[in-house]
Order: sequence, then structure tokens, then C-alpha cells
Amino acid sequence: MAKDHGSSVKDDKLYEDLRKDGASKEKAARIANAKTAGSLDHKSTQLEDRTRDELYDEAKKIGIDGRSDMNKDELIKAIRDH
Repeated sequence: MAKDHGSSVKDDKLYEDLRKDGASKEKAARIANAKTAGSLDHKSTQLEDRTRDELYDEAKKIGIDGRSDMNKDELIKAIRDH
């Protein structure tokens, strides 16, 4: 049985699976909660399909430093590595 991660994580099992796969706590919680809410849009998770401005906004939301100097490929790498 999945451990209870509190009310901030809506799908504990998915959260644990993502953490085992190497996702950060923040990223695992975002994905688990989005899937539970039904707002996980698979196309939008493809970073290459997003514009540089959309990637910049995502990088800003998750707190990536130096994002204003990054091009699209660098933003994709930084988001994936976060």
C-alpha cells in the first residue's frame, strides 16, 4: 500500500512511482495531482511542442535560474533536469 503523503498529494501511488523513477518531490506531486484532477494533457507534456515563451513561463514557475538567457533547447533541458 502506498504511503500517505498528506493532503497535498492526491495520488500517493503515482507519486511514489515517479519518485522511484527519479522525479523531484515537486515534479512528482505536480504530475500526480494533475492526473487525479484530469488536467494532465499529454500533448502539453511534450516540451518540444511548446513555444519558447511557454517553456520560459514553466521555468519561471518552477524557479529555474538564468532562464531569460536560455534558448528553447536549453529551457527544455533545464526543465527536464529540475
